[in-house]
Amino acid sequence: MSGSKPTVVVADERSATDSPDVVVDADRWTRLALEVLVDTGVDGELTLTFIDRDDIADLNAEHMGKAGPTDVLSFPMDDEPLPGVPTLLGDVVISPAVAAEQFAEHAGTLDDEVALLVVHGILHVLGHDHGEPAEAAVMRACELDLLQRFHWQGSAPAGFRQTHD
Repeated sequence: MSGSKPTVVVADERSATDSPDVVVDADRWTRLALEVLVDTGVDGELTLTFIDRDDIADLNAEHMGKAGPTDVLSFPMDDEPLPGVPTLLGDVVISPAVAAEQFAEHAGTLDDEVALLVVHGILHVLGHDHGEPAEAAVMRACELDLLQRFHWQGSAPAGFRQTHD
């Protein structure tokens, strides 16, 4: 599918009781995800889904073997694109409830937290990792560059942090 543009499908699948004060702007996060994919030269389909705290805790236990909720999980799909078949890049799943709990000690604002989680999740789908210090440095530099260009259109604000305490 050379020459075509990537596709991003965003869904807010949270219940009415899970972080009801957090508004998910699907159009905004679609634009950010598309800008990241176009910039990295990737073609294919990505899903970005916002889910309940309990649902992400279940996925975290099932796929990562970790108890409790997390902020973002990524599930890469197709390893080898097939000619003439749309590439399924993968799924990024975010918990706005967890983002709302951690933004003050992490990215600084809820908006910056969600933007970081969107970019972070996409980079995982694209094969980045942060298990080793050298990998983490590359991934963090890429995150910051993408956020500066497509989220802030300038430097990161004072107090923004990519890592947790």
